[in-house]
Amino acid sequence: MTGFLPIEFKDGLHLDNAIAREIGENGMGEYAFADPFAHTMIDDFLPTAMAEELLAHFPGDAKPNDKVYDKGYGGQFKRQISPYDCDEWLKSAFAFFNSPAMLDFLEGLTNIKGLIPDPYFAGGGLHEISTGGKLGIHADFQVNEGLRLRRRINVLIYLNKNWKPEYGGELELWDKTMQKKVKSVAPLFNRCVIFNTDADSFHGHPDPLTTPADITRKSLALYYYTAQEIENTSGESRHTLYVARPNDTPENIAQAKKLAAKRDKRAKKYNSDQRPTLIEKIKKMIGLG
Repeated sequence: MTGFLPIEFKDGLHLDNAIAREIGENGMGEYAFADPFAHTMIDDFLPTAMAEELLAHFPGDAKPNDKVYDKGYGGQFKRQISPYDCDEWLKSAFAFFNSPAMLDFLEGLTNIKGLIPDPYFAGGGLHEISTGGKLGIHADFQVNEGLRLRRRINVLIYLNKNWKPEYGGELELWDKTMQKKVKSVAPLFNRCVIFNTDADSFHGHPDPLTTPADITRKSLALYYYTAQEIENTSGESRHTLYVARPNDTPENIAQAKKLAAKRDKRAKKYNSDQRPTLIEKIKKMIGLG
């Protein structure tokens, strides 16, 4: 069965970038105006064969870099598995989730430009929660301190077959005042939830799982970021700078000078484009910008 994302599932994982962006853009309006914060839920997100393989390769044995949480409301009986500790198939799957095609889909859906995946999967990867486990309602960390990037989007893909309502484990989405639960999402097989990670995007599954001892709540957690703005008050160029060697050929010297002049011209144009217009300055002064 073909999934919501028409990923080609043979000889590797492939998805056309333009198709991915178009699929995302088709859902942009619904995503942006969802309650209680920007989000969407998509069933049959991946081709069935791909989701089946993800579950089949989900590691049951302990891995060297596993993190096991025993923090009560802050995360109980939760196992976090690094993709780099997994087999080659899972590594290739996570490489796909960090690929340009996936970013095109997410940028189209969320209208957030310049998304960056996390090659380290800090806090992400594979998650598994055992009987009695839970994760309290929370808003996620805003900045990846190691990479100095701003966190923008969560993508959760569930891998739980034959999940029964009595097991619990629903993802709860709460309003921004933490007065009302707006939505509960059961962690069903091949269901994906995508949402903005703003300071008031409150979510979690705070009630202990009531699964049989041999059943765990499995998911993939993927986080995406944008770069922090880098100020350039002096207006200097940051583009590639070519320089000739002292005893270089006249042709190379002339070409290096030409490239340097082109670099300076490009910087002036860029900085001119970035300057706020008079209207933008006025809007900012009166609190409309």
